[in-house]
Amino acid sequence: MLTIVAIIALSIFGIVETAYLIRKRVRAERPVCILGDDCTLVLESKYNKIFMIPNDMLGLFGYVAIFLLSLLYSLKIEPTHFWALGISFGVAIGCAASFIFAYIQWKLIKAWCFWCLMSAFTLWLMGIILLVSGF
Repeated sequence: MLTIVAIIALSIFGIVETAYLIRKRVRAERPVCILGDDCTLVLESKYNKIFMIPNDMLGLFGYVAIFLLSLLYSLKIEPTHFWALGISFGVAIGCAASFIFAYIQWKLIKAWCFWCLMSAFTLWLMGIILLVSGF
């Protein structure tokens, strides 16, 4: 149960973080960049969209999906095995995408976005928690 509580908490953190980025993008404001000033460079790059959908929107969708699946699982609503599979699949896809985006920042854009890395670490932490717990 502690595993699901941690996944729910991290997904809420991810929802808040991506909502912040979406808000800044919609208002055409620069996000606060705690480490360096390269957030805008990354967030405005050509790599910030997949099939014309901004990555922050995809991230929000992913975090909300993981949150809802975790909620269904924690409430023991059947079929719990299906929710567990969905959680694992969602986190795995998020981790893979985060690795790809981190590589793009490093090798192609040559700039780092604090918020993007924070999202990546959030997903990687979810993945580690699921792996360690044997979920």
